[in-house]
Amino acid sequence: MRRTIDWVNGAVEIIDQVALPGEYRTVRLTTVDELIDAIRRLAVRGAPALGGAGALGTALAAFAHDDPAAVRADAERLAGARPTAVNLSWGVSRALARLGDGPDAVLAEALALLDEDERLNREASARAAELILEKCPRRPLRLLTHCNAGRLATVGWGTALGVVWHLQAAGHLEYVLADETRPLLQGARLTAWELAEAGVPHRVLPDAAAAAAMARGMVDCVVVGADRIAVNGDVANKIGTYGLAIAAARHRLPFVVVAPSSTVDQDLASGESIVIEERSPEEITTFSGIPVAPPGTNVFNPAFDVTPAELITAVVTEKGPMAP
Repeated sequence: MRRTIDWVNGAVEIIDQVALPGEYRTVRLTTVDELIDAIRRLAVRGAPALGGAGALGTALAAFAHDDPAAVRADAERLAGARPTAVNLSWGVSRALARLGDGPDAVLAEALALLDEDERLNREASARAAELILEKCPRRPLRLLTHCNAGRLATVGWGTALGVVWHLQAAGHLEYVLADETRPLLQGARLTAWELAEAGVPHRVLPDAAAAAAMARGMVDCVVVGADRIAVNGDVANKIGTYGLAIAAARHRLPFVVVAPSSTVDQDLASGESIVIEERSPEEITTFSGIPVAPPGTNVFNPAFDVTPAELITAVVTEKGPMAP
């Protein structure tokens, strides 16, 4: 399982997620500016993967500048490239803490973070799989997921899709329903690609069809990842997650969030304070460059929403279910 982001011969190498599923390609990034651009255009995305990007980008800056102030300036710009996912600034801070020991120490910390991310995601998803088996007596299971929370969203393995890999290997999975995920179709483009690559039976459905699938008895459990988790258990994730949680509560279905503990923001009391990034209006008013709305149409296009803790069955990290 190739890593989504890694350090290769003095540069950051990523799987270009914008090109998928039409083309599988890797991109070599040699400067912090190139990495920031890749983050903003979603060539690399997903909270845990962004943590790796933050750490590796700080290593790039450390090797590029002799002046610590210049390194810190690059690190600050990198940390602000996407405001909602806490892992990005966390990865930057963790690597930057080793700056006084030189660039090699910064890189060593970044590489340790990559190894740790892959291990912790395996542990978190294994614990979540055990919890789901306890909550859902039916076998084999039908899961519904949203956006992409597989290996492409992490350094390796995945969070919500990590649960799928565990259940599939144990023979407890019937199929996965993958929301297409508006507006950039991460579910249709990326989750479906990962599921097909792994040989997991799956179907893609419009976001608006998820509640209908629940009503028809096609779903046993909803499992998603997270971009930021507040101390009280509120969760920011890709736009549409809140609506899924409401529908799951209406149909008495478990709603499980899986993430490494680095996604928990210990300085954030509740989800009310989470900064929600808004995306370009053109993502909604055009499709493949073709206008689909009248000129001048106003748009509300948040990239994320916040699901309150009371709608969540469990937030599971590598430490097990989180206690708010």
